[in-house]
Amino acid sequence: MCRLRLPYLSNTVYVGDCRMNSAGKQCDGSNSSGPMTNTELHIVAGAAGVGKSTFGKDLARKLAGVLLDSDTVTEPVVRAGLAAAGLDPADRDSPEYKRLFRDAVYECLFQTAADNMQHIHVVIVGPFTRELGDPSWPNQLAERFGVTPTVWYLSCDDEIRRQRIEQRANPRDQAKLIDWQRHVIEAPVAKPAFAVQSVDTSD
Repeated sequence: MCRLRLPYLSNTVYVGDCRMNSAGKQCDGSNSSGPMTNTELHIVAGAAGVGKSTFGKDLARKLAGVLLDSDTVTEPVVRAGLAAAGLDPADRDSPEYKRLFRDAVYECLFQTAADNMQHIHVVIVGPFTRELGDPSWPNQLAERFGVTPTVWYLSCDDEIRRQRIEQRANPRDQAKLIDWQRHVIEAPVAKPAFAVQSVDTSD
């Protein structure tokens, strides 16, 4: 397995034959809850504007793996479904969107990941706000995929997030930008309830 250096962390972190967990201990990816494969599962999570898609693309390139980004994989289907339901196709923040599509979007990512992990490394990108607060989530993923996942948690200052969201000018972000302070209060940045690879993307 190739040894790939990721330049995003202050301390050198390698993906492949050497991996460091958040406590600084080496882990070999062993998993007693299911059969091991020769492929890796990486989850890139965090709030809007922290740079998940950019980080995920770079990680997938370094791994020569497949990228599954919640912003793109199911986007045409979600837009069509919202329009058919008489809702705003750009809505990604309302309770109605989350009730109708949130879990289905993530399940599409996971099912596609399972198919690909038979032969290639997989990088899944998404907010995963609720999941980050569940201490058992990594174990659930390990049981499902047969490998210990690496969860990358990206974060940066709220003002930097706002500037990035404004610059990308995506219609899906309009509701956030109309009242940014309200968005920050009502959608606080999730704090992981388990060990993660933390990455500050402020620079």
